[in-house]
Amino acid sequence: MRKHHPSTLPPPPPALAGLTGHRQSVVTPINLILLSLFAILVYLRLKPSAPATLPRAPPPTVFRTFTPPELFPYNGLNGMPVYLAVRGRVFDVTSGRNFYGPGGPYANFAGRDASRGLACGSFDEDMLTKDLDGPLDTLEDLNGEQLEAMKGWEERFEEKYLVVGKLVAVGSKEAEEAKARQ
Repeated sequence: MRKHHPSTLPPPPPALAGLTGHRQSVVTPINLILLSLFAILVYLRLKPSAPATLPRAPPPTVFRTFTPPELFPYNGLNGMPVYLAVRGRVFDVTSGRNFYGPGGPYANFAGRDASRGLACGSFDEDMLTKDLDGPLDTLEDLNGEQLEAMKGWEERFEEKYLVVGKLVAVGSKEAEEAKARQ
């Protein structure tokens, strides 16, 4: 290897001409690429995001008076909401459609007065009032344990679902007044 005298060294390449000693330029292609990526990431992090869009509000539900025949279509079929009544109060259980809607384990209560069936812990058809135009079930023959079970169900519905109306008998004064308001 040939030794050069310090004064006879070849001149530095043009990119390093302004540097002295072993220092190298910080302005290298890789550093420019990294700086560009950093700037892009900072911009993407700090740029304002598009405003959040809220889902459409459900249509307002008006508290109303139902008779059994008026409640019956609210069984979840044909795009209808799912309502059921417990002790004269009508609950919108549409959010629990998997349970109370078509094909659900409690589907036979949809659009009906579910009081007796829930009190007795029975989901059979014979727990439901057959004559929708007849009087409402008074539940007078239920024992204390059954009444407690029904009260437990009612409390669960109150916590979870909206009360959208009340159930009254066909031909009652309240039913006639509600019909006159419509």
